Amino acid sequence: VAGLGNYGLRGTRHSVGMEVLDRLARQLAVAESWRVDRRCCADVALATAHGLELVLLKPRKFMNLNGLSVASAAEIYSLGPEDIYLVHDDLDKALGKVAIKLGGSARGHNGVQSCISALHSNEMPRLRIGIGRP
Repeated sequence: VAGLGNYGLRGTRHSVGMEVLDRLARQLAVAESWRVDRRCCADVALATAHGLELVLLKPRKFMNLNGLSVASAAEIYSLGPEDIYLVHDDLDKALGKVAIKLGGSARGHNGVQSCISALHSNEMPRLRIGIGRP
């Protein structure tokens, strides 16, 4: 599960993917286990939920380069694109509205486009979090 955003600009609307990962880590009782993994340039926490082993990932790169971290983690943990869930902001959704998208285009989202390019696939399921337009 990759929370897309701008690592250096945490707390902004465009980094809501990382905020969701922080909350998920708290709910899974692994919030204290985040560690920097230099191999994929990301903060990583491992968790288990409903019998599934999860890799929680917060890239330490700017949004338009998030895919490099996600692709490196996919290689390290032997994951295919269909195993990777992207969590990201969506300007076209009202604030707080959420939607699940199963693959497809990036719809203008630079972080998603970076992941599609780095993984050579658009098959990643996505949790789109509405942030609305300013």
